[in-house]
Amino acid sequence: MAYDIKILKDETKDGVRIVYAQPCNEVCSQQIAFAVKDGIILEAAFAGGCSGNTQGICALIRGMRVADAVARLEGISCGGKGTSCPDQLARALRTVL
Repeated sequence: MAYDIKILKDETKDGVRIVYAQPCNEVCSQQIAFAVKDGIILEAAFAGGCSGNTQGICALIRGMRVADAVARLEGISCGGKGTSCPDQLARALRTVL
């Protein structure tokens, strides 16, 4: 089963790279957005998904290096699906490495 994430928009303005991505159908969230500057995550947000969990993930990775967030989040599985909202975020973040 493919767990690829689809990048909807990827733009850079004033040195800040902003990415909007659509997770695979295996997870609850419908969209992920994040902003990165100089390899550091400034902000991240999910549309849909388990609100408390996705807000927690975003708060925890704020200020973190992209590579560190990818290393911590990739491979997390939810309910035996083989992927999860954090894993999908890691896949999207990988696009800026």
